[in-house]
Amino acid sequence: MTSFWKENLNAGNYLLKYNIVMVQRKYLTKEEAYQKLKQYCSYQERSHHEAEQKLWELGIRKDDQQEIIAKLIEEDYLNEERFAIQYAGGKFRMKSWGKKKISFGLKEKRVSEYCIKKALSSIDEEDYLKTLQKLAEEKYDQLKSEQHLVRKRKTIDYLLQKGFESNLAFRQTQQLIDK
Repeated sequence: MTSFWKENLNAGNYLLKYNIVMVQRKYLTKEEAYQKLKQYCSYQERSHHEAEQKLWELGIRKDDQQEIIAKLIEEDYLNEERFAIQYAGGKFRMKSWGKKKISFGLKEKRVSEYCIKKALSSIDEEDYLKTLQKLAEEKYDQLKSEQHLVRKRKTIDYLLQKGFESNLAFRQTQQLIDK
């Protein structure tokens, strides 16, 4: 501790007026970090990248991180394929995301291409098209006061924003117009 800190702390001035907070970081052993990460991964599925981030936040060295992650994979706490399938299914069912948006989300989590393809193929095609149709109808009906071309454009933009493929969005919107 520098003399500046000692003088101010000894004088009873806790430096609150300067909003300075000194945080003492507790360093975890490899076993403690493993137990924390085991708990973190059992709460919900995690990607390998999320596990690495958590270990980094805990202050674990890179070589220890790799050992801990390998042990978690070995004990089936971490499984990238299982994570990708659950992520894709959850985002599709709960947020009605399309395959493109799900794919970008998985890439953001640094999931392998193989697992992304596997996850996207796990989405039932019939449910996917029904969801697309439902979203398109809802949006198109919402825009009744808009002009025809504006209504069409906004519906397509909405479906694209949700992550649906452009050819499906155009086709679905055109079917709505033709009704």
